[in-house]
Amino acid sequence: MNPYRSASQAYAQDSVLTAAPEKLVVMLYDGLARFLARGAAALRAEDAAAAGAALNRAGAILDELLATLDPAAGEITERLAEIYMFSKRELLAGQLKRDPARIERVAKLLAELRDAWATIAAAPPPASAGRPTLGAAGAHA
Repeated sequence: MNPYRSASQAYAQDSVLTAAPEKLVVMLYDGLARFLARGAAALRAEDAAAAGAALNRAGAILDELLATLDPAAGEITERLAEIYMFSKRELLAGQLKRDPARIERVAKLLAELRDAWATIAAAPPPASAGRPTLGAAGAHA
């Protein structure tokens, strides 16, 4: 067993367990970007199995993002749900049509959301109130 690998895994696990909810959302988007890039590259290489595996992982992350939406947050939750569902449809269509450009368009769209969440995660918490959720359940300070 590689001691560096287990130390790296322990660090990653601790990072997830101790991260603020907003940071966890950013981590999900980072993983999503990695799997979308892998999926698009695999489609270009005509490796259907690798593309399917990567895009399935990306779809699972989108499912998790959907599950964390807080209906009490109102319209922003509805908009995020629409974006996530659109993204899932585009991933499926891109995979079926073997069209990496579709996957890359989804990646670009979601990168903008990731950057917005990163800005929120980096902001200091308000002195007297909880953090805004922007539609993520449990994303309170």
